[in-house]
Amino acid sequence: MAMSVGQEEGGAIASINTTPLVDVMLVLLIIFLITIPVINKTIPVQLPKAVNIPTQTKPENITIAVDKGDVIYWNDKKIADRNELLGLIEAAAVKKPQPEIHIRGDKETRYEAIGRVMYAIQRGGIVKVGFLTEPDHGVRGYR
Repeated sequence: MAMSVGQEEGGAIASINTTPLVDVMLVLLIIFLITIPVINKTIPVQLPKAVNIPTQTKPENITIAVDKGDVIYWNDKKIADRNELLGLIEAAAVKKPQPEIHIRGDKETRYEAIGRVMYAIQRGGIVKVGFLTEPDHGVRGYR
């Protein structure tokens, strides 16, 4: 008379016994808790004090706005023409680290005006350019 525990005749056990794994992990944890304070004992030395001073400052972002009348603004200051814009961009391009330019275009601005600004930025040598927009409140997640 044989006794069958948790299995049918001829079938394999389908579950894994995790009790030995838990026992081993607890023993390892206890060993680490006992040995770490012994390892951390060192010779007492007075270390010098240091002040953490950041070495590199983040450049300020430059905002170029274009209204629906194709008037260009550099950080809220009206620009007379595209040559003045190019001069300002070239002056900003030589700064280290180079600032990032954010373009704000009115929704009724023609694409040509924004394209001319982007062309001036490219000619001036600025690498980082971004567009500022308003979030659409009708889309899921912005309610």
